[in-house]
Amino acid sequence: HSVCGLVAHKFQDGHQLPASNCGSWWRPGQGAEGCLHAKYLLYDVNPPEGFNLRRDVYIRMASLVKTLRKEGDDWVLVLPPWGRLYHWQSPNLHQIRIPWGEFFSLTSLQANVPVIEYEEFIAENGGPFIDHVLVLQNYAEGWTDGKWEEKVDERPCIEKLMYSKDKHGYYRGWFWGYEETRARNVTCLSAQGHASVIAPVLQKNITATSVMLDRAETLLHDHYAGKDYWNTRRSMVFAKHLRLIGDNFRSRHLNSTDETDHTPYSEDWTRMKAKPGSAKGGPYLGVHLRRKDFIWGHREDVPSLKGAVKKIRSLMKKHKLDKVFVATDADDEEMKELKKLLPDMVRFEPSTEDLELFKDGGVAIIDQWICAHARFFIGTSVSTFSFRIHEEREILGFDPKTTYNRFCGDTEKECEQPTHWKIVY
Repeated sequence: HSVCGLVAHKFQDGHQLPASNCGSWWRPGQGAEGCLHAKYLLYDVNPPEGFNLRRDVYIRMASLVKTLRKEGDDWVLVLPPWGRLYHWQSPNLHQIRIPWGEFFSLTSLQANVPVIEYEEFIAENGGPFIDHVLVLQNYAEGWTDGKWEEKVDERPCIEKLMYSKDKHGYYRGWFWGYEETRARNVTCLSAQGHASVIAPVLQKNITATSVMLDRAETLLHDHYAGKDYWNTRRSMVFAKHLRLIGDNFRSRHLNSTDETDHTPYSEDWTRMKAKPGSAKGGPYLGVHLRRKDFIWGHREDVPSLKGAVKKIRSLMKKHKLDKVFVATDADDEEMKELKKLLPDMVRFEPSTEDLELFKDGGVAIIDQWICAHARFFIGTSVSTFSFRIHEEREILGFDPKTTYNRFCGDTEKECEQPTHWKIVY
């Protein structure tokens, strides 16, 4: 252990935690020369995409790293710092270069796949240089002959490159707000297929130590909703301080605790295996009511405020619940109207100090955590915020009937309910 000065922490594949002072990986049974130099996979996502879709892209990238590691190379996933998201609209907050550890438990993520924060990468890598950026894009010609096949090719860039060359020949770009970061090479790749379709390119065609995939959302899930998907999803444990704030709020305002709700929680996600239907939930209705861009983006399947409140009242009556917790991004005008129509609703309203500490992302997580523990949950059609709550409830062991529900548009004819993606262990 003294070689790399690390704490032994076994991964499922028998590797150890990164040894940050030798910039590499160490395996049991290796001597002083056992500091293997790691390869780094970095990634970024289309700027307009929100927090909850980005969590989904992380699952795809974790799967890709597992594929790369199967070939014996010690790849490590570098977590892209959070910042400047469209939904984070607190005006006076400087929300940039936020490490993953502020929102998620790193030890939980590392029990599934080797990950490090971006600043650790800079330290291990000897500076803020990325060898090669691959900008992923679709094929300009679309599917040939209308048939889908998995393929990757180096192609001319379709959209204007978001990187520019400086006078030293390095590329500058957004790089999560780290202005000092530079890339040595930038190439556009047309890719069509699952995340692992890119693995051979990274293994055979690129000798770089650090590779960044930009527009990583272009790649699809390798095993959507399979065991690998759920392992990674289960490892995405919310940071402990955010869960504690949510738990404290539940007990103070919603008469809800893990004991009474039958939602025991283990810090070690690998040991958590709740029986479907075992969770009872707190005596309140959990509601995610998406407004803002959804009002004009998905008009048909989003209700008016009056329509939503009517549904909320009928659910409270049906399930004999006298409290309702609402997570919403409604603006001040709509908020006033909602309070008038639903005076007994409960919301998590952070103080200025709370906001500084948790940021908009942390507040969203607290909202999700509280919704995840409700006796009955109803969300918004095709919202990734609601999807993540579905998954959280699935992990906690709720009956699917209390989870996979959404509001219907006021005039929507066929109001299809969300799909139940069953957890796989």
